[in-house]
Amino acid sequence: MYQYTDFDRQFVHQRAAQFRDQLERWQSGKLHEDEFRPLRLQNGWYVQRYAPMLRVAVPYGELSSKQIRVLAKIAREYDEPEAEVYRNALKTQGKLGTQKLPTHYAHFSTRQNVQYNWIPLAKSADVMDLLASVDMHGIQTSGNCIRNITSDERAGIAVDEIADPRPFAEIMRQWSTLHPEFAFLPRKFKIAITGATEDRAATGWHDVGLHVVKNEAGEIGFRVQVGGGMGRTPIIGTVLREFLPWQQIMNYLEAVIRVYNRYGRRDNIYKARIKILVKAEGQRYIDDVEAEYKQILEHDGAPHTITQAEYDRVAASFVPPQLATRVLQSAEQTDADLRKYAADDVRFARWLARNVAPHKNPALRAVTLSFKRLHQAPGDADANQLDTIAQLADRFSAGEARVTHDQNVVLPWVHAEDLHALWYAAREAGFASANVHLLTDMIACPGGDFCSLANARSIPIAEAITERYQDLDELDDLGEIDLHISGCINSCGHHHSGHIGILGVDKDGKEWYQVSLGGSDGSALSGTPQAGKAVGPSFSAAEVPDVIEAVLGTYRDTRNAGETFIDTLRRVGHDPFKASANGARIKVEATA
Repeated sequence: MYQYTDFDRQFVHQRAAQFRDQLERWQSGKLHEDEFRPLRLQNGWYVQRYAPMLRVAVPYGELSSKQIRVLAKIAREYDEPEAEVYRNALKTQGKLGTQKLPTHYAHFSTRQNVQYNWIPLAKSADVMDLLASVDMHGIQTSGNCIRNITSDERAGIAVDEIADPRPFAEIMRQWSTLHPEFAFLPRKFKIAITGATEDRAATGWHDVGLHVVKNEAGEIGFRVQVGGGMGRTPIIGTVLREFLPWQQIMNYLEAVIRVYNRYGRRDNIYKARIKILVKAEGQRYIDDVEAEYKQILEHDGAPHTITQAEYDRVAASFVPPQLATRVLQSAEQTDADLRKYAADDVRFARWLARNVAPHKNPALRAVTLSFKRLHQAPGDADANQLDTIAQLADRFSAGEARVTHDQNVVLPWVHAEDLHALWYAAREAGFASANVHLLTDMIACPGGDFCSLANARSIPIAEAITERYQDLDELDDLGEIDLHISGCINSCGHHHSGHIGILGVDKDGKEWYQVSLGGSDGSALSGTPQAGKAVGPSFSAAEVPDVIEAVLGTYRDTRNAGETFIDTLRRVGHDPFKASANGARIKVEATA
């Protein structure tokens, strides 16, 4: 993973000290709330429904065990609201049916960040100092700026990788941090990059999506998409360049964002994202980007061209882990042992099939720890569980873990011969559910229990569906299905890209849920990225599990042998699924 330089470390400590000064001036009344708000936002501090929310940047999702232990310390010692704040939150949410509001935990987000929901602002500077002590921060995790750059959780180790995208992402991170021209864009700006043949970073759904490609001459470059995004207007990014030489990616990004900064809407927050500009202007936007890019190359001296020396400098900071020195048994013996363990225990066999991925190094594997289980929200980990992740990373993965786009955690450096021991340890910790890419491996935002923007709660819906589908035989029979849940139209749960999407909506002051089908994130399973289509009017919370069951019943009835849910839906069409979903609604109403 990336190793901070002395400059990086000094920068983060200075930023933490600067934030402490800003906080103290705000507390003393020397800094007005309107002045403090953008400052705290660009350090990752929101004020949510009941308490502040901190978003911690995790570039490319990579975490060391030392960093995870500090995240656990923050959860244990700081993620606790004032008593009156918590009583008020519990009383208010209790009227909606929420039984508990957990504290002392962290949440893994779809943007490979880590979030906390209860840290009082009075303690925020102490938390920033703790983060800085392990090379972490919240800089530009919110605000109208270039946010955390995300990537494939298998970056640098994937067997289908064309080139490691992390050095490019790090160059972009250094360029975008405190960029003087792009610190106050019309709206937030998100970049995703993948270096593999399969898109596991949902690049088409981002403001800028970059996919490493090779041209016919074997040269490395980028396929550049611009103007993707979810929210009120779900749009897939437009391809501006099928191939851009890698050396020019920063000059081109400068042109892309400069044109957006110049013409993006600032008079209407709902029309301020770059996707609206690209959609409205079409070819004119593309022409303006190309003209700006030409200006940068021919008149400005191409200042952001990545030289080989600069690439090598940054790439050298991605230090491969020091794997434990040991006498490894042969691959043949390891395979034989794994087959024996799998034959003896079907649970281990399922885990091998679902949670273990191949590695660029044939002796290693990438292993997913599942954070999708009963009685905890998707992506949540309490302080003790964070400590356990650190312990597992130290014991099995050279002290490194990675947060995934799907709100799980990957151990990227696991020896194949350690898989059975890791499975046993993960099972003891509750992280070994063999449900990766199955129905219960759902994405969900924190929803109306925490977020001030949400129209409805996400967590109870996720819990109800998870509780109904606990039989692994049934989950295996249903096969791979992407289920995504958002508490509002902002789509932090990426409901647009789910094979099954659930969106919380407000209806006469009550929680209702719209169900959509046929979305795709652009992965090999899902195919070309696209937004799902709603099956009809919204459903009550009580109806949603029955609606999901009815939709899956139609899939069982109409699928061909070996056919996935998304393939059956596309072959048969939406109508039978819409009919079954609405049939479940009628049945519930009739028996109410």
